[in-house]
Formats: sequence, structure tokens, C-alpha cells
Amino acid sequence: MGSLFRSEEMSLAQLFLQSEAVYACVRELGELGKVQFRDLNPDVSAFQRKFVSEVRRCDEMERKLRFFAKEVKKSGLTLKPAPLDIRAPDPPVMIDLENEFEQLEAQVKDIESHREQLQKNLIDLVELKHVLLNAQVDFEHAERETNIQRHPTDNLQQGLIANGAESEEEVAAGKLSRVNLEFVTGTIGRERFPGFERVLWRATRGNVYVRHAAIPDAVRDPITGNQVFKDVFVLFFSGENLKNRVTKICEGYRATLYPCPENRQERRETLTSIDARIHDLNQVLHETYIHSQEQLGRIGNDLEIWNIQVKKIKAIYHTMNMFNLDVTAKCLIAEGWCPVESMDEIQDALNRGTDYSGASVQSILRPTETKLTAPTYNKTNKFTGGFQVIVDAYGIGNYQEVNPTPYTIITFPFLFAVMFGDAGHGLLMFLFAISLIIFEKRLANWKAGGEVCLITNFMVYPNNILYS
Repeated sequence: MGSLFRSEEMSLAQLFLQSEAVYACVRELGELGKVQFRDLNPDVSAFQRKFVSEVRRCDEMERKLRFFAKEVKKSGLTLKPAPLDIRAPDPPVMIDLENEFEQLEAQVKDIESHREQLQKNLIDLVELKHVLLNAQVDFEHAERETNIQRHPTDNLQQGLIANGAESEEEVAAGKLSRVNLEFVTGTIGRERFPGFERVLWRATRGNVYVRHAAIPDAVRDPITGNQVFKDVFVLFFSGENLKNRVTKICEGYRATLYPCPENRQERRETLTSIDARIHDLNQVLHETYIHSQEQLGRIGNDLEIWNIQVKKIKAIYHTMNMFNLDVTAKCLIAEGWCPVESMDEIQDALNRGTDYSGASVQSILRPTETKLTAPTYNKTNKFTGGFQVIVDAYGIGNYQEVNPTPYTIITFPFLFAVMFGDAGHGLLMFLFAISLIIFEKRLANWKAGGEVCLITNFMVYPNNILYS
């Protein structure tokens, strides 16, 4: 006979469950929490058991739930706590959950990929804008500092300038084209530019004129997601061979190349178009962000409930994998340890599961004789449960061994009183205990875990005061 001072008397029982009722019966027994099943298939690998496909489906659903949790956390949203009375859903609901998770995963990935593409387009436009803004200064420096041989038709060109036929910008463009001087514009990471410049100088033997300027604001790297600083560069050179060599060097240093018109008027028109596109992209990105937040918010409201449901479904099928099929394949046989005084409760749970499933034959619970050592089961309540957990953390006693928990209910507070035995500490502990009683239901929903660490944190402050 079990009591507070000794573990409960246990009995090994056989359960005969109809195939159509086994899921509902195991669910009821799981909610009761008073049966420890034995594995009747110890020589069968996990991949050869009857319900391994259902377990794998649960693993896949858990993967998707982890993905949802990661996206919700990345967006800065919080998960809504789940109530305590969540039960495992029926097998048809599992199929609905799979379909819903698959659709939600596709939607979240589609929104994220669309947002990343928009962000990449915005970065490209911003970099191109800086390239165009710095192009004019670079062209002027290149014109002053490079020795371009004048073509004999320069006298005619100068005459046209005198007559106001062409602008100075068009003359510069004409000079570049007459000597076949080409250029490449783009952006590169600021930390890679010194090496990039040295390689260009050595690979082209100094036949490339380099101009660069820093982009003042950091831009987001679409690959790593980090904020990086970049430089705008313009490379002037002559010849198709040098162009191919310069392009390969730019690709090797992961530089981004952008087209740039030679004519000033074309650059102005391009800048105007880029500003409009940047404005439109910012609006689309804002709307995409709002839509993503709404979608992830709806997921966050149900995510904890789904987690509990999937874990319970997986636990049910994992337990069912420990059962044996009879010769007719219409009944599953299970064995489990049960408290003797809880046999009626277990039978009632089996009856509820059978009635819920609509099976025509009732499930059978039959105690059996055995020489196997029974597991230790100590019956606790809200008050003694905490002390029992502390005792079990040091070691679980043998079957029918004396349980030290009732004595620790006295010794633990007594030793604490010996260490901190004054009115101030006593008042604080009294207020703390009263607050735990008042807010019991609210604290029960708190899934922080780490009870031992929590106790240690509470003990830090009085220990510091005492031993300082």
C-alpha cells in the first residue's frame, strides 16, 4: 500500500486495444499520466516499426514549426502563450495541420524571397545613384590628368565649340571616343579596394586609371545581411583586351558593375528615373513589411498551441510503436506499469477512449504476475511536488523504498531558517510565498523552466549579504 512515506505499489498490466480505438485510448492514458509502457519490440529498429511514417510526419511538422518560430523571433514579435488544457487532436486533424503548415511555409518563404529581391533591387538602385553622382567628377579628373593625343579634327571641334554647337561635356565624350578610351563603373567593399587597386595596377602594368569615392551610408549586403561600407570606382582604359582583363578582376573581387552613360544629360535623366524607382520601391517594401508582420502575427498566436499538439501526436505514435499486433491484426497488445490503486481510473480512461472512437469492442486491462522490478512512483500534490522534484534531482529511490520527501518538507525550511533566521528575511519569505499562492494560475502558464537555476538566483542576494 503506497503512502506519502513510501512509493506506490505497482502492477504490470496487459492492455488489449482495438485498432480503431488505440489512438484515442493512448491519448486518454497520456492525459491521465499514470501508465509507464514497456517496449514489446526491443529487437525492432525504429525504422521498421508500424507507425514510423506518422512519427516522421510529426518530425517534418516540428521542423516547420521551428522555422515559423525563427521567423517570428526575427521579426520582433512575441508568441502567445498556450492554455494548459490543450489535447492531442484526432488523426484527421493531423492531416489538416500538415496542409496548413505547408501552405504557411510556402507563403512565408514567398514573402521573404520577394522582400529580399526588393531589398536587393533597392540596394542596386542606391549604388547606381552614387555611381552616377560621382561619374561627372571622375570624368573631369580623367580628362585633366590623362594625356590624350588630340586628333587632327580637334581644330574643327574647337570651332564648333566657339560657335556654341556642342557643350564641354560632349567634347570630353568625343575625346574619349576618338582614342577608343573606355571605362567601367561599379561598387566594391571598402575593405577590398586597396587589394583590388594593386591587382589592377600589376595586371594591366599601370595602363588603367582608377578613380574612387566613398559611399557615405552603409548598405545591407543581400547575401550576409550585414551592414557594409562600399566605394564607388571608375576605371579608364583603352583596348578590348584590357576590358576583358579588368572585368575578370572585378568579378574576382566581387565588385558590382553598373552601366553609366557618357553624356551628362543622359545621366541626369537616369538619376531622375532612379529617384522615382527608389521612392516606389520604398513604398512596396513598407507594404510587404506590413503584410509579413500580419502573417507572422497570426502564426505567433497559434504557434505554441501547434507545438503542444504536434508533440502530443508524436508521443502517441511513439508509444504505439511499442505495442504488438495480434495474429488477426485487429488488436494491439501493450504492457505497462500501473499504480494498483489507480486501476479503476485507468480502466475509465480506456472506456472513454473506446467510446470516443466508436469501437464495437471495449478495451481490456488485465493485471499480470511478473518478477520484473517495478518502477518507483511517488504520488504528490501541488505542495509536495516541488520537494519531490528536488529529492529526485539527487536520485530516485528503489521500488517501495522509504521516500525522504516528507522529511524534507520540514528540513529544507528549517535549514533555510537557520542560515537566514531573522525577522527581515522571514517577512520577505512570507510575502514571497503569499505572492506565489495568489498568482499561482498565472505563474503556471509561465514556461521559463530551470527551477534549480531560479532557486540559485534567489539565493545569490542573501548569500552576498551574509558572507560579505
